[in-house]
Formats: sequence, structure tokens, C-alpha cells
Amino acid sequence: MANFYTDHPEIGFHLDHPLMKRIVELKERNYADKDQFDDAPVNYEDAIENYKRLLEITGDVTANIIEPNSESVDLEGPHLENGRMIYASKTKENIEATRQAGLWGVSMPRRYGGLNIPITVFSMLSELVSTADSGFQNIWSLQSCIDTLYEFGSEEQKQKYIPRVSAGETMSMDLTEPDAGSDLQRVMLKATQDEDGTWRLNGVKRFITNGDSDLHLVLARSEAGSRDGRGLSMFIYDKRDGGVTVRHIENKLGIHGSPTCELVYKNAKAELCGDRRMGLIKYVMSLMNGARLGIAAQCVGLGQEAYNQAVAYAKERAQFGKKIMEFPAVYDMLSRMKAKLDASRAILYQTSRYVDIYKSLEDISHERKLTPEERTEMKTYTRLADAFTPLSKGMASEYANQNAYDCISVHGGSGFIMEYKCQRLYRDARIFSIYEGTTQLQVVAAIRYITNGTYLSIIKEMLQEEVSDEMKPLQDRIARCVALYEEAVEKVKADDNQEEHDFLGRRLYDMTGDIVMALLLINDATKAPEMYAKSAKVYARLAEEEVVGHADFIKSFSMDDLKDYRLMEEQEA
Repeated sequence: MANFYTDHPEIGFHLDHPLMKRIVELKERNYADKDQFDDAPVNYEDAIENYKRLLEITGDVTANIIEPNSESVDLEGPHLENGRMIYASKTKENIEATRQAGLWGVSMPRRYGGLNIPITVFSMLSELVSTADSGFQNIWSLQSCIDTLYEFGSEEQKQKYIPRVSAGETMSMDLTEPDAGSDLQRVMLKATQDEDGTWRLNGVKRFITNGDSDLHLVLARSEAGSRDGRGLSMFIYDKRDGGVTVRHIENKLGIHGSPTCELVYKNAKAELCGDRRMGLIKYVMSLMNGARLGIAAQCVGLGQEAYNQAVAYAKERAQFGKKIMEFPAVYDMLSRMKAKLDASRAILYQTSRYVDIYKSLEDISHERKLTPEERTEMKTYTRLADAFTPLSKGMASEYANQNAYDCISVHGGSGFIMEYKCQRLYRDARIFSIYEGTTQLQVVAAIRYITNGTYLSIIKEMLQEEVSDEMKPLQDRIARCVALYEEAVEKVKADDNQEEHDFLGRRLYDMTGDIVMALLLINDATKAPEMYAKSAKVYARLAEEEVVGHADFIKSFSMDDLKDYRLMEEQEA
């Protein structure tokens, strides 16, 4: 019987990372729960075994229930009845199966009905769900909205809502509006208070994933007369209280099982979450960073399935008297798909580990004063997490799209036929580089770390790490790429032109991602050559190819070139 966890040992490899010991130590608070909860681990080894059992259960559910349901879900999709969203019938089965398996609220402390798992393990679960059906992953992974409520809500709100999510109730984050997409400062959904202090929400939200969920986190304008982000607060809306109807469900290109709704709020009762005026400035930023990590996991899962489908077809399909897998054009494509997949997974879990450490220390700081060493540690890993998150989301989403595209190419004409799964993967993947911040917005988030030298400092530290003799030549090749990268960054900074800076930002971003991911993969191949050596070699060449090209483009670029691009646009207009 298939199992998406045990069938892909690359996932389990990342449980053995040295940082996992620190993560478990912080998460379990010296295993204080062992005397109160039967499922709590008694030591590090026990915690890892717990994670493996959870992953194996998830691997079984995803391979044998969610994946077999995925085609039916794609064809049926959700539908609208009397102002309510109704899931596809097989989506309901998926929700029930994951509830029975205990896969809801898993990141929450045990006192709220959770399993207290680290973000790294949650990312692994999320990858497995996406391998089976990335549309259902959207529904399931939105339970992570509860992390924001746990971090910023009152104790009363935690006790009221978190156990419900742990029991399997669904969540959504209601941010965007018809006139406020990426520019959330323009959100105008109105939050007002009754005389008794009860908050009421009025307005419209659009493009809300899983929009008719049980519990919503809502960004709304609480400060009358304000026009910017400082007038926005975060609210909790409970579907049981009524006041919100679904006006429309979007007819999308892909991820059909994931309902994308337009919602109408009419005097909907809500609770303030956290402090007024901090909704966008603090809470949504936290929410979005978590969501971006979730999308990166979604990308890795789909990228894995695209690779699986391509390899299976290439092994079976024969042309000109031999299997197409034997043709250089095909095995080149497959090797690049695998290298991009392994590199995406490497940066996903590196980012997850960084987030785990700083989030755990942040949580501990609410219980006691951190030591000076812990404060330094939290600052270090916050910086790393902030720098790696836009790289992880942006690079993984682009690679998922490329793998889905190449999967169709391997299938040839069959890939264009609706009966084959690869067309659905292709349709599903397209949204990954758009929602929760387009790749262009990931560039905006990352560019300051490029120009202030943060990434370069990280890269140079990575270059000092010991690697195997087999990987040393690759490390040396990437070191030469780093020199080109440093020259390119300095050239853009020296030119001191904002328009040029913005125009070349994507190329600098891609160079950064290429180098960081190559070095991560080289380190993985040092520890597990049987698993990663081939991908490391292929990806290092891919990275080298791109870095050299971008470096040459940037080195020779001038403002006259920028005028040429503008002229091209004028001619087309």
C-alpha cells in the first residue's frame, strides 16, 4: 500500500538535522507535559518517534484517501446554495478522514487539544497533503491561522477557539477586498462598536480561500476616518454567530477543491484579536509569513507529484524501440525536475527550522524573561527566518510551476489530454506564484537583505562549512558564482538609481536563491550522497548557468538599456 511519507525518504532526512534537537528542547520545555498527557514525549528520541508516527499516518491518509479523491474533487468543486458554500462531496470525506486521524490543531499546545508539533513537522504534513491534492491542502493548512490567534489572542479566546480547531473546525483569513488586493492598506471593511462594546463588521471581502469556514480572522478598519494601515485591526468572526453570506464562488483555473469566495458582512458580530490598530502592521505580517511558508510546502508537494508522474510515464512510454526515459532530452528534463524539487525541499525545511527556533523563544518570552543568550539566539533566527521566507516561497513556487510544465512536456500530446493528471497539476501550480504575495512581492521583501549584505554574509558562512570530497569541487564552483554575485550587487548599489534597482531586483533575487539553495543541497549531499549527490551536481550546474548569465546582464546594463525597454512598451501600446 502506498504511503507518501515512507515512499519519499527525503522528507524523513530533514528530521535528522542538528537544529531539531534545539527545536524539540524549546518546544517541549524540558518535557514538562509528560506527567500530564499520555502522548507527550519523555525525551528527544521519543519526540522524533512521535513525529515519525504522525507523518506515517498522514502519508497513509494522503496516499489512500485524499489522492484517490482528488480527480472527483477537481471535477465537482464547491458550489453555492442559499448564500452558503458547499464543499465537493469527496472534500467532505477528506475533512472527515483527517479529523479521524487527529490531523487538526496539531501545532497547538496539548492543553488546547493539540499535539504541540514544531512548524518543521507541520510543513512536512503540509507537503504530504499537497502531494495528494494541493486544493485540499489549502483547506487543511489554513488551520495554521490558529497560530496567529494563539500568539496574539487573549487567554479566554484561546480556550474558546483553539480546541474547536483541534477538533477539526476550519479556518480562513479574510484580508483582500475588491479594491484591496496586495495593497492591504486600502482595506475598508468597517468595524464599529455597539453601545455595549460589541464589534460589528460591515463590507465585502473578495478572493477569500475557504471563505465559508467555521472561524475567520478578519482584517477590518476600526478607526473611523483613517485611510492607511494604522487604522486596521484584526477580528475573530465565528460562523455560528451569523451575519456573513457567500455572494459568489470564483470559477478558477485550478485548485478547484479549494473554495475561493466573495463574502458580504452585514452587522456580523466579531471579537477584537489583540490590540487595535495593529491588524496590518503586526498581526497580518505574522499571518502572511506563516502562509508563505505553507505555500512553499504546498509547492514542494505538488513538485514531488509532478516528478512522480513524469518518471512513471517516461518509464512506461516507448518510442522508436526504447523507453523515452533513455532519451537525453527526457532524462535531462527529469534530472532538472528532481534537482529543483530537492533544492526547494532543502530551503523549505531550513526556513521552517529557523522559524521554529525564534517562534518557540518568542513563546517562552511570554512565560518568563529570556536570558541574554536566548535573546541573542531569538534575534539571530528571526533575522534568518525573515530573510529565508521570501526566498523559500518565491523560488519553490516558480520551481513547482516549472516542474508541472515539464511534467506535461514529458507526457507529450498525452499531457494535453484531460484524462492525465499532469494537466491538473499544471493548472493547480499556476496560483502558487501569485497568492500570498506574488514572486515580484517576494523580490520586494528580499531585496533589502540583498543590498544590505545579509544574504552575502549568510552565503559566506555557508561556504565555510565542511563538505565531502565529492562535493568540494561543487562548493568551489558555487564560490566562483558568489564572487560574480557580489560584483553584481555592488554594481547596482554603486549606480544608485532606484528604477534600475527595481528593474534588476528579480535577477539579483534569482541569483541569491540559486546560490543559497545550491549550498544547502551540497550540504545535504555531504550527509546523504545516495539521496542527494546527483541532484546537487545537476542543481549546481543549473545555478552556475543562471548566475553567470544574470551577472553578465547586470554588469553590462546601463540606463540606456532601461530606455530601450520602455520604448518597447510604448511601441506595443
